[in-house]
Amino acid sequence: MKAVIFDMDGVIIDSEPIHFETDMETMKYLGCNISKEELEKYVGTTNEYMFSDIKKNYNIEKSVEDIINYRAEIIKNKIVQSGLEPIEGIRELLSELKKKNIPAAIASSSPKDFINVVVSKFKLQEYFKYIVSGEEVENGKPAPDVYIETAKKLGIAPKDCTVIEDSKNGVLAAKVAGMRCIGFQNINSGNQDLSKANVIVKSIAEIKLSYL
Repeated sequence: MKAVIFDMDGVIIDSEPIHFETDMETMKYLGCNISKEELEKYVGTTNEYMFSDIKKNYNIEKSVEDIINYRAEIIKNKIVQSGLEPIEGIRELLSELKKKNIPAAIASSSPKDFINVVVSKFKLQEYFKYIVSGEEVENGKPAPDVYIETAKKLGIAPKDCTVIEDSKNGVLAAKVAGMRCIGFQNINSGNQDLSKANVIVKSIAEIKLSYL
């Protein structure tokens, strides 16, 4: 292992409950009746994919761009105003990687400006060599594009990268990219099938460098 790539939502911060809450508010704004359970299948995907699919299935008139912009303002405000802290064990793991000179990166389906809000809020900039958003690649997770792009930026072969993911879509993306994957069983990320991961943990604090 020569690099570690982190998903963000549900791995670095326990933001999935805020995502679900924001999505439900957005659905109400659109006059769309959708359950939390139905939204769970979109965990790990890009907003563009999610809202394009919902727009088609529920015959919503507003454009995908308008929906995404509406949602973006809500969730950024919620994160900034929240009392959230990074998930237990994240700061320690990042610090250990830095001490060992093992590069770390973020590969998230979230928009780049939202990722930057999170990284800035928790003062994590020093730990990540690159941040890559699903907006920057052609296909979102479960396609491997965002992980392949991150490996290219790092200058490290995919087979030498380890990914930490909390969603079925993210695990599939990492594995198709040819990377080793640790699945983090975050109960707040919904009922996620992480069975394709090389290792499954119930806590980020469980992850030791020997796992990577």
